[in-house]
Amino acid sequence: MKKNKNIIVLGGGTAGWMSANLLHLKLAPLGYRITVIESDDIGIIGVGEGSTPQLKVFFDLLGIQEQDWMPKCDATYKYGIQFRHWCKPDPKRPFLDDYFHPFPASTDARTAIEFMHACHTMMQGYPAPVKPDPYFLTAYLTHKNIAPCEISLNGGSCNYGYHFDSYKLGAFLADFGQKQGIKRCVDTIKDVKSCENGIAVLHGKQQTQYHGELFFDCSGFQGLLLQQTLNVPFESFADNLLNDSAIAIPTKRENLEPMQTQATALSSGWAWRIPLTSRVGNGYVYSSHFIDKEAAEDELRNHLGIDKSSPARHLKMKVGQVSKHWHKNCVAVGLAQGFIEPLEATALHLVQETVVQFIGAYLAGKETLHFQDAFNDNIRSRFLGIKDYISAHYCASNRCDSKYWKEASQAKHRTAHLQQLMQLWQTGQDINAYLTTHKLHQYYPTMSWYCLLAGYQQFSHRQFESPSPWHAHFSEYA
Repeated sequence: MKKNKNIIVLGGGTAGWMSANLLHLKLAPLGYRITVIESDDIGIIGVGEGSTPQLKVFFDLLGIQEQDWMPKCDATYKYGIQFRHWCKPDPKRPFLDDYFHPFPASTDARTAIEFMHACHTMMQGYPAPVKPDPYFLTAYLTHKNIAPCEISLNGGSCNYGYHFDSYKLGAFLADFGQKQGIKRCVDTIKDVKSCENGIAVLHGKQQTQYHGELFFDCSGFQGLLLQQTLNVPFESFADNLLNDSAIAIPTKRENLEPMQTQATALSSGWAWRIPLTSRVGNGYVYSSHFIDKEAAEDELRNHLGIDKSSPARHLKMKVGQVSKHWHKNCVAVGLAQGFIEPLEATALHLVQETVVQFIGAYLAGKETLHFQDAFNDNIRSRFLGIKDYISAHYCASNRCDSKYWKEASQAKHRTAHLQQLMQLWQTGQDINAYLTTHKLHQYYPTMSWYCLLAGYQQFSHRQFESPSPWHAHFSEYA
């Protein structure tokens, strides 16, 4: 076996250092040296400050304990997402103004059946309590402000994610990675040379040359290696997802913040609220076709109840994915491979999944391109599966109080899978069979689809009963 093979990771930040640490963990024992090139001249986007439960798997793989990284990254726990005002207000039923979308717990099997039964009762035209919150443990834990470390499920499991400062997380992973033997170079790449095998060499601004057998493009939306140099096309999701811009404004943390991300629908998109230990991250994801940046900033400030003394960051989003995530000797990760708006905090999940799947395919193919096509099909399908689910938040909304919402909820913006799923749901048929047949349950389980469609009031009548009380057995975990 050839020793001292080089892998170059272009771009630092969270995506670059997550990639580098995973690659080092699995490939350094095989003789690979990992080098991260990051530039002081290029800023980090850092929009997302939330994760799915998959991030805990990442830290577990690296052997990093929560007490070691969370305090250094201002991190808090996240049990799920509260969606507010995504549907038309109903003065007679104010309890429908919001719903909590939970991360699953093993104990949910005892209550989720009741939730599904309530949904089927509504589908058949009878009244039922279908608000998801009371049926799921993590909603209860959020309501009671009980942290994961404070509960015992007697051998069961409770999934949770995190909120964090993305800059500090990137810095933590950089420090950890360098201690493991990853090399860090501070440089700005001024020129890239390609060859028959893909990327040949990177030229830094001080004429330093970077050679490698593999190159990981973590260069952000510019996609310097895969898109610009190797000319891999980018496929936009604009036909399904309208939002293309964002604003971020931090505010002070309240004394007691729930362990949840909050997503509140506004006139031309939605606002996030993400509590950290040091501050609250706020932002507005919107479509520039329906509101300009100044009006969007004013709307966000009004929503937050703050004046213009707090600085705002304006960002443009490139929503879609590359046609190939691994081409020749180059793999794109993070924003360089694609982006689906941060509504379900899937960005780091996709980074992690891309690198883990690459390592599996690369080693299974004996360090060749043998499984490259299968890898690309896998990651592309994952992006598309997430796109289906994100699109459902808009297409299932019945808001019609602005031009944006009238357009976003149009059937023409539904993906083919979403069109079928909503038709099955509305006619009381089995969506689980469809999700399983098309392998969509691999991205979001059937119960997540039930929570979404019930939370968005996708029933043929409005005989909604008031939410059920919290289940008695939840008190076992208080």
